[in-house]
Amino acid sequence: MSVEQLGVSFSVKQCRNFGLDPDETLQWLIAQGFRRFRLMSYWNEHERLEGQLGFAVLDRQIDVIEKSGGEITLCLGARQPRWPENHWPGWAWLATPERRGEALLAYVETVVNRYKNRACITSWQLENEALLTNFGERSEVDRLRLRAELELVKRLDPKRRIAMTTSTSWGIPIRKPIPDIVGFSFYHTLYQNGRYKHSLMYPWFHRLRKYAIRAVHQKPVFVHELQLEPWGPTAIWKMDTAEQDASMSTEAIARNLKLAGRIKAWPIDLWGGEWWYWRHLQGDDSIIDAVKTGITEVNQAY
Repeated sequence: MSVEQLGVSFSVKQCRNFGLDPDETLQWLIAQGFRRFRLMSYWNEHERLEGQLGFAVLDRQIDVIEKSGGEITLCLGARQPRWPENHWPGWAWLATPERRGEALLAYVETVVNRYKNRACITSWQLENEALLTNFGERSEVDRLRLRAELELVKRLDPKRRIAMTTSTSWGIPIRKPIPDIVGFSFYHTLYQNGRYKHSLMYPWFHRLRKYAIRAVHQKPVFVHELQLEPWGPTAIWKMDTAEQDASMSTEAIARNLKLAGRIKAWPIDLWGGEWWYWRHLQGDDSIIDAVKTGITEVNQAY
């Protein structure tokens, strides 16, 4: 497995959804060969009550990955991966928008200052899909605040690159803020209006986006979220195996990895590690075997 090219996102919240032990899940992913991770600094996990901060869980994740020789992209801000997408603490969401913005900047500053001296953290990701308003709860798009967040992180840590993913699978950044790295997601099998469908956004489309972003901003592009878990009519942990496989079979895993490789936008952060482990605990290693085989084929091809 190539550490530099392929990594995996990891969420303690998704582990809880599956009834998994987060520490065991992370150790299992490392045992499968993963050394690149995208971690979350969920605000409502680390400052449930205003001014009462606790980072023991995130500290432990970083320590474990660092000990394995791995590298980390650490997500910052209120909007981070996994439902409900916007992870505001209740006290902040009840505050005025002005006060909420001030508190968010203070939290981001705390996280950056806490971890900027950890060599295993190689980049930041600021506000996941920051301008997406039609997915998630408690969405609040504020471009001026987003610019202030980027400027803050740049000032606190001028050496590390900052990735941003302003939407999901379309568009290019035109207006500020312009990050150091532009990310986008790649989802191929979706469930909408009572049926499964394939996205029309194939590798050629994303390659065009990549070239456009390079031409306009001279910025690198990467895939921050490659779908390797089901997207079905209900939560994955509520689906039977047949329904899961209807969206994300072993064949679909191989196909998605192959399609993403054709974009030639590295690294690729895979999406679904918690689900792979959940299936493993059920005695089904076909999913993780397909992931590892697909990764090997991508590495050999590129």
